[in-house]
Amino acid sequence: MTDKSTPDTMPRGTTGGTPQVLLAHHLKQLKLPTVLREHDKVARECARDGVDHSRYLLRLIELELIDRERRTVERRIKAARFPAVKSFDTFDFTAIATLNKMLVLELARCEFILRRENVIALGNSGTGKTHAVLALGLAACQKGFTVAFTTAAALVHQLMEARDERRLLKTQRDLQSVKLLIVDEARLRAAVAHGRRASVRSLLPAIRAGFDDCDLKPAL
Repeated sequence: MTDKSTPDTMPRGTTGGTPQVLLAHHLKQLKLPTVLREHDKVARECARDGVDHSRYLLRLIELELIDRERRTVERRIKAARFPAVKSFDTFDFTAIATLNKMLVLELARCEFILRRENVIALGNSGTGKTHAVLALGLAACQKGFTVAFTTAAALVHQLMEARDERRLLKTQRDLQSVKLLIVDEARLRAAVAHGRRASVRSLLPAIRAGFDDCDLKPAL
């Protein structure tokens, strides 16, 4: 008689399949893809090196944790919606003689986020401001912070739509849930120039209120 409470896809014991099949099934159920992928190879390496079972297990779990952290960082980067992924490894500090390299690298430690401070990048067009703040955003993702990238024009448009649809407070709360909000201001003048000056000005208090909130860290 078939037990209806047990799904057909679940093994019912060692008689339901070989140990390898059962192990693969259980590792999938436990969501341990790296252990599933690497356990055979690591077992051979440990057998060759005379490593005991505890160290074998430790190696597998360390690999799983490293891979899990990598995937988590990748999800944060994707959620941030960066126009491009930039790092300080490719940033040319020599191109801007007046830029304080030590200060920028200190900011990359992301302690300003913990201190709930804002960062404003000022300079002429083409001096690397966007690259610098994108690199800060990447560093924040790698250190476990949620990040969002937008332009000032897009932010204003988002807030205007939210106001018109009577969900401005919810939108503000969503913005405030992000630990680092990077706002590129390059297109704000374009938004104002297209007959929207009054609308933009009417929303500036809401933008400032969000920036002043302790959980919102704009880098301009």
